[in-house]
Amino acid sequence: MKKVMALRGAVQAKNTGKDIGEQVVLLYDKLLAANGLAEENIISVIFSVTGDIDALNPAAALRQSGRAEQPALMVFQEGRFPGSLPETIRVLIHCSLEETAVPRHVYMNGAEALRPDRAASGPARNAPL
Repeated sequence: MKKVMALRGAVQAKNTGKDIGEQVVLLYDKLLAANGLAEENIISVIFSVTGDIDALNPAAALRQSGRAEQPALMVFQEGRFPGSLPETIRVLIHCSLEETAVPRHVYMNGAEALRPDRAASGPARNAPL
């Protein structure tokens, strides 16, 4: 039996179309792999970006890569808050997983600082402010 779950993830990216596209696809692919998730079980994908990410829409990057052609996609710009991690793209994926599944969240490329309790250890590319 399946139930609706939410998967979280985040990545830091340079504000270039190339890096945003690469990082979004890598984050998405890692989330699917970590959770054994097939695209047909994705309901929606919601992105948020910090104000310094505007070279490419993450949803457009995902679709341009040939991924997420069926689920609803949406992007929001985050509010500006003191001490926020710059150059950050966050994602929330609503999906259908087996009832016994334990959601695995992915934080990478410097975004591990947001949720060290959920992030796999590894070197960070960009240091948070």
